Amino acid sequence: MKFVTFSSRAESTNAKPRTLGESVPAELLNCGVATPGLLVVGKDGEQEVASLSSLGYRSVRNIIEAGQDALDRIRKIESSAPRVPLSRVTLHAPIPRPPRVFAIGLNYQKHADESKMAVQKVPTVFLKLTSSIVGPDALIILPKISTQPDYEAEFAVVIGKRGYQIAEKDWKEHVFGYTIVNDVSARDVQLATSQWTLGKSFPTFTPMGPAIVTADEVPDPHALNISLTINGETLQSSNTSDLIFKIPALIAHLSSLTPLEAGDIISTGTPEGVGLGRKPQRWLQPDEEVVITVEKVGQLRNRTVAE
Repeated sequence: MKFVTFSSRAESTNAKPRTLGESVPAELLNCGVATPGLLVVGKDGEQEVASLSSLGYRSVRNIIEAGQDALDRIRKIESSAPRVPLSRVTLHAPIPRPPRVFAIGLNYQKHADESKMAVQKVPTVFLKLTSSIVGPDALIILPKISTQPDYEAEFAVVIGKRGYQIAEKDWKEHVFGYTIVNDVSARDVQLATSQWTLGKSFPTFTPMGPAIVTADEVPDPHALNISLTINGETLQSSNTSDLIFKIPALIAHLSSLTPLEAGDIISTGTPEGVGLGRKPQRWLQPDEEVVITVEKVGQLRNRTVAE
């Protein structure tokens, strides 16, 4: 299943009787309030969003916290839930305010090489402030204070079950699913200090989505193609098999230091090709379309704008 958070785009419609499961106007589903749903394929092959509001869950995070019972309930009503064409809704980040976003630095060897930084014996971990999260198609605002805004395509893990001191062999028990993150970074701010969080947490610097794909749909998260294009030009292209610290190691390491919570995000790092490592260096400019594609997870698309 592909979980999303969506809201309606109101438009005038002619009221008429509708059958169960028929596509309905978005404004009849949630009246503009952010609502959990499923990204599904309709009968005509077009993408639709199935609303889960009838089950009483206020958010995707609530669904994750409710565990297997929630998933069982959702599977029972998935085919009959009211639907709306994807083109008629706004998608937000699947979890607009997760408990935490753990980001992993220097987790692809070639990216560490291009950054001229040594890989540590343990994962390099920093936090991204949740106030920086936006959804697919949202604008990335390039701040006036920075002259070196950069992009980073990342594959992210969504924690589904709380755990402390989790053994590597038990990692699958704690994964709900996977999503995409763009770890946008103001390099001049980030590298002015040894602490990276603020240089990576400007407003809109954590695009996320478009959906959380449940773990059962991604049999091997360490064999996924990942790429980033800007205005159609491919600047990053790799595979998650090249991760230095794989997901079991990341979960074990993080949970050895702090209990992981349901809804936590672990953004696993970016491959080579970022603007910082290019010659000449390549920074984000206003009015560029940035698209990250992760196999089996989807595409995260955003445009840039000057502050």
